[in-house]
Amino acid sequence: MSSAPAIIVSSRDHARLDALLESPAYRHTPAARALMEEMLRAEVREPQDMPADVVTMNATVTCVDELGGETHRLTLVYPDQADAGAGRISVLAPVGSALLGLSVGQRIDWETPDGRKLRLRVTEVHPPAAPADGADR
Repeated sequence: MSSAPAIIVSSRDHARLDALLESPAYRHTPAARALMEEMLRAEVREPQDMPADVVTMNATVTCVDELGGETHRLTLVYPDQADAGAGRISVLAPVGSALLGLSVGQRIDWETPDGRKLRLRVTEVHPPAAPADGADR
């Protein structure tokens, strides 16, 4: 497996994910520990200073598996919003925590639950749409 790429996380996502990881439901799970490791190495920026090509919470990312050639379009969501069949991947899923903070051109090596190896390269990021009422998401 290659070394972990540099990642950027917004202060808003960082605070919300910290709260999620401190909740009793997730605090001691392996998924929470993996996400915490990602967050500890992240560069944290204010939301307005986030580059548009970085995977944030609720962003939709297109990535290509460089080993198998498949293209995947995934939306990174909180656990209660996850729906793998609809491409809504939990940030607590291994691929979700690995994608958080990556930017276009970066790649991660990942093993699927069935043991298949993937090398996902981020090719496109669509930030979450701003709410029509101006409320914070």
